[in-house]
Amino acid sequence: MVTSTHETSHRIFQDHPEVLAPIFEALGLPPPVKADIEPLTPDTTELKPLERRVDTVLRIDPANGDSFLLAIEAQTRPADDKAVNWPYYLAYLSAKFRLPVLLVAICRKRSTARWAAGPFENRVGPWLSQVTRPFVLGPDSVPEITDEVVVARQPALATFSAIVHSESRGIEAILHLLARGMRSFDKETAGYWSELLEVGLGDTSARETWRELQKMVASYFPGRGTLIEETFLDGEAKGVVKGEVKGKADGVLRVLEARGIPVPDTVRDRVTACTDLARLDDLLVRAITVEQAEELFDEETGQAS
Repeated sequence: MVTSTHETSHRIFQDHPEVLAPIFEALGLPPPVKADIEPLTPDTTELKPLERRVDTVLRIDPANGDSFLLAIEAQTRPADDKAVNWPYYLAYLSAKFRLPVLLVAICRKRSTARWAAGPFENRVGPWLSQVTRPFVLGPDSVPEITDEVVVARQPALATFSAIVHSESRGIEAILHLLARGMRSFDKETAGYWSELLEVGLGDTSARETWRELQKMVASYFPGRGTLIEETFLDGEAKGVVKGEVKGKADGVLRVLEARGIPVPDTVRDRVTACTDLARLDDLLVRAITVEQAEELFDEETGQAS
């Protein structure tokens, strides 16, 4: 099932490999760069109609060391089927690409992270045939960001850290720190990271906290219902209405001018100040027949008296 957390894993690991630094450090490899990484198909479905799909699969070609694959899974809670599916993913990908595979589990809860670490064993009696031990990125292995300077210098790491800690007690302080740190970004950069974080926070209560902190207007993840997208669409809709109002007001004035009827500033101001589309339609009809511009509002004058 594709979720916001899953989508974020696709984006952030493919576009910002620096988030993988804890894995490379554990493997004794230099920090990753984008040139080292190639996204591969996450489909591990065989010819039989039994669908299996890894969240993200990346081929890593480090400058120093042998190539390998990263199979990345975002896991929100323990799931019994993973004890079967995860070993299958590893065996299938290794056989298909002829490369060793490291399974990485992204967990927001400590209890889920402890479960995800395994080991998941395939044994019969005393005979152990296979063991799966995922590399877990969770609250205990991904540090909380507590410095605004880190947000400014490493926005991918700061964003990913907030997603991982989204269900931790200190998440509100983390989000306020990110909001302050993003003030140094230009509008487009801030909008990108702000919305990526909101998508990654998924259905957690932290998402509502973050929505209150967002002030930018741009959308990089259409259809996800983020605050930025809603703000953008609402502004766009208001812009359409505003343009229609202006067009009709200008039409009323042009009709009067085309008929050679002088338009005093008081009338012009009343027409351009009107925002009621139905009322402007009525004024446009009246502009065709009135003898003086002031007669546009005769009905209103009569009602007022």
